[in-house]
This record gives sequence, C-alpha cells and structure tokens, in this order.
Amino acid sequence: MAEGVMKKGDIVEGKIERVTFPNKGHLRVDDRDVIVKNTIPGQRVRARIHKKKAGRTEAQLLEVTEKSRLEKRPPLCRNFPSCGGCLYQTMEYEDQLKLKEDEIRELLAPAVSMNPPVPGKRAEDIFEGILPSPDEYGYRNKMEYAFGNAVKDGPLTLGLHRKNSTYDILTADDCILVHPDFNAIVKCVLDFFRERGIPHFHKVTHEGWLRHLLVRRAAKTGEILVDLVTTSQDLPDGETENEVLCVFLERLQALDLKGTIVGILHTVNDSVADVIRNDRTDLLFGREYFFEQLLGLSFRITPFSFFQTNTRGAEVLYRTAMDFLGDVRGKTVYDLYTGTGTIAQVLAPVAKEVVGVEIVDEAVGAARENAAANGLANCSFIAGDVLKVLDDLTEKPDVIVLDPPRDGIHPKALPKIIAYGVDRIVYISCKPTSLARDLEAFREGGYRIERIRCVDLFVNTQHVETVALMSRVEGK
Repeated sequence: MAEGVMKKGDIVEGKIERVTFPNKGHLRVDDRDVIVKNTIPGQRVRARIHKKKAGRTEAQLLEVTEKSRLEKRPPLCRNFPSCGGCLYQTMEYEDQLKLKEDEIRELLAPAVSMNPPVPGKRAEDIFEGILPSPDEYGYRNKMEYAFGNAVKDGPLTLGLHRKNSTYDILTADDCILVHPDFNAIVKCVLDFFRERGIPHFHKVTHEGWLRHLLVRRAAKTGEILVDLVTTSQDLPDGETENEVLCVFLERLQALDLKGTIVGILHTVNDSVADVIRNDRTDLLFGREYFFEQLLGLSFRITPFSFFQTNTRGAEVLYRTAMDFLGDVRGKTVYDLYTGTGTIAQVLAPVAKEVVGVEIVDEAVGAARENAAANGLANCSFIAGDVLKVLDDLTEKPDVIVLDPPRDGIHPKALPKIIAYGVDRIVYISCKPTSLARDLEAFREGGYRIERIRCVDLFVNTQHVETVALMSRVEGK
C-alpha cells in the first residue's frame, strides 16, 4: 500500500488504541482513523479495508497478531473467537465492566455537556457508573439456535453463526452463557438428526426441513421450553413428520437435566427469510409456556414473548428503574413498549395505576394473564403501536417509563411523549446509540438528564443496558 493512499481491499496492520461503542476499535494508519469492529484495546491486528465513505474508513478483522494486556484468561469454549458472541470472555469481568462504562460515558458525554444544570449536582456526577450482572456465566434464559453446517456440504451443525458469515453455523454445545441444560439439549437434538440424516434448510436452494431450535429456561423455576422450527417440506426416505417427531420427543424426555422440560413444541416456518416466523405451532408435549419469577412476581412466558434474557440481571435493572422513578404512590404510570408487562407489574403494587402499551399481540396477552395471576387489578395493557395509541389515550400520566426496541423511539412518537409534560421520565435502553439520539430530542423538548447508570445484562459480550432519568425543566 502506497503511503497516504488507502483503498478497498488493502490490508492494514497496527494496534487498537481505543474502543468506542458499539465495539468499534480505532486503529491509526498513516494518520488516519480506521475502525475495526470486534476488537479489544491493546490488540495488534491485521484487517482488510472494506468501506470508505464520507471520511470514514472501516476494515474487517482478519486476525489478532498480538493479544491485549487485558486478555488475562484463556477462552472457555471451543468456538472462540470464531463465534463472535462472547467477544470479551478472555477479559476479567472487572475489566469488561470498566471498558463498557468508559464507552457509554464517552458516547453520552455530548448530551451531558449540553444538559441544563442539575441543582446540587456536578455534570460529571450525572453518570453513575455500571452495575454488574449477578451471574458471570450461565445467565441467558433464551437461545435461538440455527441448523446448518460449518463448511459447505459438511456434516449437520446446530448452533450460532460464524462471525462475519451468512451461511456457516458453528455447533454450540459448550456455550458458557447458558445453563448446562441448554448444551445437553443441543447435543441431544444434533445427534438425533445426524443419525437420521435429515437435511437442514438451505438458504440458496430453499430446500430442507430443519431450521431452528428455540430453547428457553427459567433461572428461578428451572422450567424449560423447547421449540423445534422446521419447514413443511417432505422428509427424505419416506419418513413421515409424525414418526420423526414422536422419536424426537422420546429422546428429549429421556435427558437427565437439572431443570424440567415442561413443554415441547413444533413450529412450521416456510418463509425464505432467515428468521424464526410462526406459520403454525403444534404442542407435542406438556404446555406451550413456562413460569419464571422476578422480584417476587410470577410470569407466564410463551415461546416468542419478550422477557429479559438475564433474569437475575433484570432484577438489578428494574430496581435501578424503580430507584430512578422515585415514589410513585398514588401516581399513574405509562409503561411504553411494555413487552410482557414486567416493569408495569413491578410498579403496580405501589402505583395508583399502570398502563402498558405494546405492539406485539402475544406479549400483551401474556401481560394481561400475568397481571391477573399476580393479583394486580390496577394494570391495563393496550395492544398497538405507541405512535398511534398515544393519540387515543386521554388521561395524562404522572410519570413515564420507556423501554423501546433497539432502534429507539419513533421520531414522530417523541413529540407526543414530550407533550404530556410529566415531571419524570425513565428511559431504559438496550442500544445506547439510540438513547444518545433520543436524549437530544428530550432536551429540546424541555427535559434535562438527572441520572444515568448502566446495568450489565450481557456479560462477556459488548452489549449493555443503560438507564436514564429525565426531569422537566421548570418554565419549559
């Protein structure tokens, strides 16, 4: 590569000087900043330039030629680093927390710097650091595995996508993020379908039967739900779907697990898109839901309903949200993007009324059933898009909780939320870049940031939850 000239396809080498959210490693090449994702500060890397536009240069990581001093422990699963799911597993947990805290502090610094003064508080004290997950390993309560192969025409695999690959699937039967019951189920299912020679769904030919395996396990109750996702295509060698599913059921039920399988389902998905879509679901055994407990409440969870993937971490997250909200006795709370109504039901015992809004019908149904089972008569849930539902809600809330999807709040919904003029808004974000963008709109709408705190629900990965408290500025 000629000095001062950089083009697509060029190979660059050097040391990652720093990392900004979301996991963007910064490499200096000829006094230019090159972004290399999936890296750790201090690593020396080789990367290939693959994107150049508007003064921004990005490169794809090819290899780590020298480890960072932050990598103090060996990898704990055979797929590292090819999987890409546990980018930080070679780092001590304290170092992971520090890295995430520094990233979010830097990301939100512009919003904090433009913040109207908070009485009695210095600007640097608004960011309150990061709270750790109670569990460093085995914390995930949900996994969506894909069937495929690790190499073209190779043996059947069941697990997760290889990093930067659309097609390659790495078998994940020793994953450190899940309870050992998950890994035992993956091994059992993979062995079963390998023995029978049943093909996976090919993304190019759109032929094959096996698509995904969805496993959910409650951290508190140990109840397990297993959902096999296939196409409706014919099976090879004259086998019938019923014959295969009957033996599949027997193999799963024979497993010696710490938890208990309470439901086994079969979902049919004939979409060509690589997503789990429910065209039809049949119950093969037990029930189509399991129960989990969170902050003293019980939640009935179905295969596709939203529930935080780290149960004990979610308790830390929701306690933080409650702390930020303060006293809600006698107050009406709007919980927008409520999911299965978890936050709404946590707040209901002390609030006057809680109204949850959620676009997914199944989640709303689960929220209503859970509220009734928990004896919470002051919770109501509305199915619909927040953008549209707010037009029909006439009662003014006293406080608002926001827990939007990764893309944040719809730009047209923001003015409607701000127009309520409530004293306090708590925003829970799983994608801090969306939070950073939306904070600007709230500031322009007359709000200031009072408190920000991160909660780590995704140990060994680059993701993190962030909670922000906003208050209305008097006279705005």
